[in-house]
Amino acid sequence: LKPGWLIRFFCRAESQLAVRQRASAFEQLRVLPPRSVADMADMPPKLVDSMDRLHGTTNFANFSAYSWNVFRYVGDYLHLAGIVVLLATIAKNKSVAGISRSTQFLYFLVFVTRYLDLFDHSQTAYLVFFKLTYITTSIIVLVLFHKLDATYERRHDTCNLIVIMLPCAFAAVLLTNQYSILEILWTFSEFIEGFAMVPQYIFCYRERAGKDWGANLYVIALGGYRVFYALNWIYKKIQMPHYSDMQSWLGGVIEISFFVDFLNFRFTGNSMLRSMVLTVDSKINEISDKVEMKVLGSSSAIRMETEGGEIRRRRKAEDDRPTEDV
Repeated sequence: LKPGWLIRFFCRAESQLAVRQRASAFEQLRVLPPRSVADMADMPPKLVDSMDRLHGTTNFANFSAYSWNVFRYVGDYLHLAGIVVLLATIAKNKSVAGISRSTQFLYFLVFVTRYLDLFDHSQTAYLVFFKLTYITTSIIVLVLFHKLDATYERRHDTCNLIVIMLPCAFAAVLLTNQYSILEILWTFSEFIEGFAMVPQYIFCYRERAGKDWGANLYVIALGGYRVFYALNWIYKKIQMPHYSDMQSWLGGVIEISFFVDFLNFRFTGNSMLRSMVLTVDSKINEISDKVEMKVLGSSSAIRMETEGGEIRRRRKAEDDRPTEDV
């Protein structure tokens, strides 16, 4: 009996030791960093969404320290100031003269395709305010264009939107990080924003005079917003080497190039891009008119004439006259 009692005693002691060891291992596992837990459990990698791609994989310390920097704040408030200036200018003049409707439509497209993430995950009040403000004001501006249609200068707003939207749509499908609706639309909005101000720049190149400083101030505010966002990207890249957002960077380079040339054109009368941009725009519109004539039996140039605008041929003749800055 005695040996049997000893055997049971040591078995019971060994069992209690095993329980304590398992409990200790569990406590250690619970306090390990999330990355170590994932590695030990051999968990599949987390899907990276647009927020993770921009700010690092669920690293909220980096998100707070680097993404919310002074360059981003200045850019956001310049964007907001530009929208306020635009609405104030339209209200003051009771006119949409000097403003490209095509640019306003492209910005509306940017906002409604990018900010679908409002329905996807919870966000800070700051982001919700700005996103809802951008969507709402873009709708208001388009409604004002409809109400003040008689003041809209069609003869200057000649940029063909199909030429911008189709390549951006193909690029979004080819270069998106994930093949989901939200990600493809988010990528599409990044490419579109890079060209959103191009119709306004073409409008200004054709208008030449720049009669209303409200419209010019709007363009300067929007261009400044992109410049400060570029500084924001540079700052984040320095602080977070893994950070990458090629879609935004490409669009930013295109828009900043046009913005710098616009400033040069407005303040000195010289432009490196005006002649080339207007030539390409005129050629694209000529081809578009020929296609419309063959398919529809009518062209937008003829329809513009019936609506009180000038036909594109007359406008092209005016633009082809020698100028000081070309």
